[in-house]
Amino acid sequence: MEGVVTEVLPNTTYRVQLPSVGKIVLAMLNGRMRQNNIKVLLGDAVEMEFSPYDLTRGRITRRH
Repeated sequence: MEGVVTEVLPNTTYRVQLPSVGKIVLAMLNGRMRQNNIKVLLGDAVEMEFSPYDLTRGRITRRH
């Protein structure tokens, strides 16, 4: 799913707006993005994945 970063929180945590659903979810960076030191800034478009158990939290897998 794709979204836009609306707020940057501590410890590589972000609030992401999902325009297709109209929800704001809490997202953390993927391990590979942390390992390769990929920066995600306010307003960036990101790709996310979700667990089927908790759709309010996600993992950012890619930055556009």
